[in-house]
This record gives sequence, structure tokens and C-alpha cells, in this order.
Amino acid sequence: MSLADPFFWTALAKIIGVNIVLSGDNAVVIALAARSLPARQQKLAIRWGAGAAIVMRIVLTLFAVALLALPWLKLAGSALLLWIGVKLLVPEEGEADVSASDNLFVAIRTILVADLVMSLDNVIAVAAAADGSWVLLVIGLAISIPLVIFGATLLVKVMERYPIVIAIGAGLIGFVAGEMAWEDHAIAAWTDARPENLKYLVACLGAAAVIVTGQWLARRAGTRPTATQHHPAR
Repeated sequence: MSLADPFFWTALAKIIGVNIVLSGDNAVVIALAARSLPARQQKLAIRWGAGAAIVMRIVLTLFAVALLALPWLKLAGSALLLWIGVKLLVPEEGEADVSASDNLFVAIRTILVADLVMSLDNVIAVAAAADGSWVLLVIGLAISIPLVIFGATLLVKVMERYPIVIAIGAGLIGFVAGEMAWEDHAIAAWTDARPENLKYLVACLGAAAVIVTGQWLARRAGTRPTATQHHPAR
């Protein structure tokens, strides 16, 4: 896959897109972990924590790319991605419990641990979008992670003001899930006998399934009575 190949740029855009959408929580955690530091140390904590997180994320995703070459794992990863995409559209209750620290190294450690714990969705989605290309993987992560980390506040505001951005991101994850399922070696004998364009139909169905299911669950969550609500007396 060369720079002149349009598929290279399409795959790169998918990697950046899914990583930006899925890294919103990680960016907020980084901001929370460093919030009690002096201004100068806040910047250092974010830079060093972000740098270490980028290296760790690349290593984890390289392992994921290798594992996804095994039969059946792409199908399993596709199912996981569909769930991740749906979960993105359903509002979560409660806030992240992240302890702030006034010690630079403790804050960096908190950032690293939080990023490790919260990175499963990112790693699977980005590995799928890279489609086996390690070059794409490294370039995509190197571009998108700093954008997320240093634009955390802006990213959160944009998603709050324009919920359509979250829906588009969830649909993109569903699209990647459909592509990944189609490319599993376990069903290669069946898919190889079908037109290549059918893969994109499956990918679009994945995107539609995520958006429809996610919005339906979100509506149900919005209408579900809470423990503090009382029914009118009869």
C-alpha cells in the first residue's frame, strides 16, 4: 500500500476518526489526573504522560494486529466493535473516579494506568482499521493521539454541542466492524466466492446496526424511571 494508493488515505482517515471518537474519555482522564498540579507541571504531566501513552498504545495495537490474523478472531473482534459502537451512543451514569495528584510522577503514573485500562476499544478498532499495515497503524496513532490529548477540552465541547459527531463516530466503528468480519480467514472460502463490493454492503449494514440499536437503547435509557421518581397515587 503506497502513498499514491487512495485506500491508504481512506484507511488512515478511518484510524484517525475512530481513535479521536474513542479517545474522548481518555483525554478527560488525563485532564482530571493533572488538574491539581501547578500550571507548568500540568503541561509536563500531559506531555510525558501522553508520550508514554502513545508508545504503549502502539505496542498494544501491534500485538492486536498480529492476533487478528488468526482465524475467528476478526469475527470476535467485529462483535466487540459493534458493542463498543452501540455503547458509545448510550448515555453513561456517573462520572469517572480519577484521583488528582500534586506530584508530577504520580500524575504521570495515573495517566498511564488509566490509558491502559481504557484502551481496549481503541486498540481493537484501530487494529481493524489498519487492515494489517503497521505503517498505517503507527502514522495514524502518532497523528491522532496528540490531537486528542491536547484538544481534550475542545473535543468534549464539540461532542456536547453537536451530538451528531458521536453518532457519526459510532457509525464509523460499525463500518469498520463489518469490514473486519468480512475479512476473517475462517470464512475466506465463502467471501472469496462473492463480489468484493459486497464487503462494503456488510460494512454499511454494520454502521446502520450500531446507529439504530444505539439510538433505540438511548431512548429507552432516557425514558426509564429512576429510583427517585414516584408514580402518582391511584
